[in-house]
Amino acid sequence: MHIGPVELDVPVVLSPMAGVTNAPFRQLCREFAQQAVCDSGAQLQDCGVPLRALPIEGCPEALAAQRAEPRRTAARRVGNHAQAGLFVCEMITTRALIEEKPSTLQMVQPDLGDPVRSVQLYGVQPAVTAAAVRKLIELDLADHIDLNFGCPVPKVTRKGGGSALPWKTDLFRAIVSSAVHAAQCASEAVERAHTVPVTAKLRIGIDGAHQTFREAAEIAIEAGVAALTLHARTLEEHYSGHAHWERVAELVQLVGGAVPVFGNGDVFEVADAERMVRETGCDGVAIGRGAQGRPWIFYDMAAAYSGSPLRAQPTLAQVAATIMRHAELMVVHWGDEFKAVRDMRKHIGWYLRGFSVGGELRSKLAVASSLVELRTLLNELDLSQPYPQAAHGARGRAGGAKRAHVPEHWLDSRTLSASEREMIQHAEIGVSGG
Repeated sequence: MHIGPVELDVPVVLSPMAGVTNAPFRQLCREFAQQAVCDSGAQLQDCGVPLRALPIEGCPEALAAQRAEPRRTAARRVGNHAQAGLFVCEMITTRALIEEKPSTLQMVQPDLGDPVRSVQLYGVQPAVTAAAVRKLIELDLADHIDLNFGCPVPKVTRKGGGSALPWKTDLFRAIVSSAVHAAQCASEAVERAHTVPVTAKLRIGIDGAHQTFREAAEIAIEAGVAALTLHARTLEEHYSGHAHWERVAELVQLVGGAVPVFGNGDVFEVADAERMVRETGCDGVAIGRGAQGRPWIFYDMAAAYSGSPLRAQPTLAQVAATIMRHAELMVVHWGDEFKAVRDMRKHIGWYLRGFSVGGELRSKLAVASSLVELRTLLNELDLSQPYPQAAHGARGRAGGAKRAHVPEHWLDSRTLSASEREMIQHAEIGVSGG
């Protein structure tokens, strides 16, 4: 399938998650998927083959040197053929990007081995969004740009951003149109062989009575987006209950093949992805929480889409090796071992889900502060444990439905009032990726 000029062999997307989908995690996910493509091409027939531990590609010093010169590395890219899926950067705030805030520039650093670098932008002002799109293309940091209109976090929606924004159809149209136009102009200006495609991620709406995805999809397609992703929940539902896949099916019918549609929500296993595609007719799936502590889910997905029965069933020893690889890549990414290992703590809990790990050892792992300490603690585990059944299934916090936090009087009209237009000028202040 294609997303504009981007060819996608495996129609699976890593959905952005704040503080999770940084370059090291994206690299792990991509490499597992690429390994599955290679294994499937070799026509291996054994089902449930234990996953091999992937070696570090070069020492940390070599990787750090690569990262110091991203543009030189990027110049050798094709930029329009993703064999193993799309792996999208965590949400980047447009204003912080154009102001070149150090933390944002750190977040937008690419996985240097990814043939199609995907970046998701959060913006509430058309001109600022356009400027951010131009910057990404001019700095050669993206081959695909996704616009976030699905974030349910209150600090975003109470200012009119994220999944609250499509309610204002005039603002939504202006942002999407300006982003697509900026991508076209910037791609021509830097003489790219292909225009960088712009896509959009949506939710069903604010709540059951205030749905927005139908109008938003029509506006986005008219503006020239190359694909749509629908998280099949409302803002009010957050991540609770079950995703309404019937809305994905409705969107597929509405779009009528004009652009690819990706379904998002409650895809935790290959069987979920297959059922979503079968029941909705969507062109592909986006996976968020299902990848937490389980980057090898992309091995399974790539194998399945390649027609292979191979599935990842890593032993605890192989999971521990993946944890260490992840941690070492994080050190390269952050340039600070303590910060990197501290950032790994949430991942470690996810990685060890379902395995037999004593409470005392879990507590020690939760406060590890160096690679040596982390490796030592992992070696205290019973590494012979096979992959447990309890590691399968739903992941991530679901919680319950929450009151939709939107600006006062936001729902009174589908267009911006004068006071709302003034308010939106400050909507990105205090919002980081998430």
